[in-house]
Amino acid sequence: MSPLRQSAASSSSTRVTMGAWNRALVIILGILLVSWGGPAASAFWSSVSSNFGAARADAVAQGAKPTTAVSGSSVTVTWTASTTAAGRSVTGYSIVRYASATGGTAVAAAGTCAGTVAGLSCVDTGVTTGNWYYTITPKLSQWQGAESTRSAVTAVDATAPLAPSVTAPPYVYSGNVTAVPVSGTAEALSSVTLTVTGTGALPVTQTISVNSSGNWAATPLNLSAFSPGTINYSAQATDAAGNTGPAGVATSTKDVSSPTVTGVQLNNRSGGTLGKVEQGDSVTLTFSEPLSANTICGAWTSNTTTQAQNGNGSSQVVVNISAGDVLTVTGTACTTLRVGSISLGGDYNTNTSTALTFAGNNTSGSSLTWNPTANTLTITLGAGTSGGSTLTSTTIFPTYTPVTGLTDVAGNPLGTGPFQGAPSRF
Repeated sequence: MSPLRQSAASSSSTRVTMGAWNRALVIILGILLVSWGGPAASAFWSSVSSNFGAARADAVAQGAKPTTAVSGSSVTVTWTASTTAAGRSVTGYSIVRYASATGGTAVAAAGTCAGTVAGLSCVDTGVTTGNWYYTITPKLSQWQGAESTRSAVTAVDATAPLAPSVTAPPYVYSGNVTAVPVSGTAEALSSVTLTVTGTGALPVTQTISVNSSGNWAATPLNLSAFSPGTINYSAQATDAAGNTGPAGVATSTKDVSSPTVTGVQLNNRSGGTLGKVEQGDSVTLTFSEPLSANTICGAWTSNTTTQAQNGNGSSQVVVNISAGDVLTVTGTACTTLRVGSISLGGDYNTNTSTALTFAGNNTSGSSLTWNPTANTLTITLGAGTSGGSTLTSTTIFPTYTPVTGLTDVAGNPLGTGPFQGAPSRF
């Protein structure tokens, strides 16, 4: 072979060898670049032509600073898309949060923010109360970009308010059924959702703002649609962070039926003279349901036990029978006394100008007794004026006329129209 041809062949072999070495060097450098970077921000691609080996490196950009929005213990995290330096789209993002603006330990996000998120927003759930700072890190296959700048402080209040107190009237009655007052206390500046339920109608709901002192009051409620019976009130507070606490409850009894008089009876005392008004005789008034004892006598406080008024001095009960044979009662111990009047239906007092008076003291005194079990009010005559005629008629019809202000336990008023009883006599 001529020296010239040998030199050309040698040169060609050298070029092939150098090309191979260049390509190998590119690959080695790419491997080293990836391995040195750990979870590197750079990916490496090689470009090979028949005559030239060139290397190009591409980098995943740093994640964009996220923004946050809080609702209770949930935080919505939002960010803008990341790309590589060459404009390639990343395939996902990882989201963490920190308890401080710098340093600290990353806490993996939960909810739809767990793992790798493909979109540009997610919701971190079950976040505990405190100040949190969020970051996002873009990913492309096995490569990832730099962690983003931390978000602005995200204040989370995950503590639910306590159950509100609820104050409702014990009875919904004819006087308040269209404007039932309900109020209570709750966490200051929260909102209270009040739900009222009962039979016969759909629930009634109202949302009320709690003032800075922790007090709330519903707009008076119209509960006419509910059937008589138990009315249930449930109130839940939701604070400014969106946390809703347990319910506070109360109940009322709906009773809108007014009581009525069902009987008036004149009773001759045992061993007494039938047909003659005298000590020990009594009048029994019967009602359709228990009355509020306090509306009869202002000194009576119990609606479940027998109440009585009698005795000496200021406790004395006085029964008068007018010249027109109308019986009335007074008693100074009752700050307010409401009985009404009983027209006896016979001429027991023959004196045309003077009333017969029965008062007495101790066991001989007149008395007034309310029995809430039998729904009866009994007026018993004590020692007093003798005289009057003895009636023999068996068709004496006493008539009772109630006074204004008597109510049942719920507050429904007793009508004031006269009620005529069955034939009876002292």
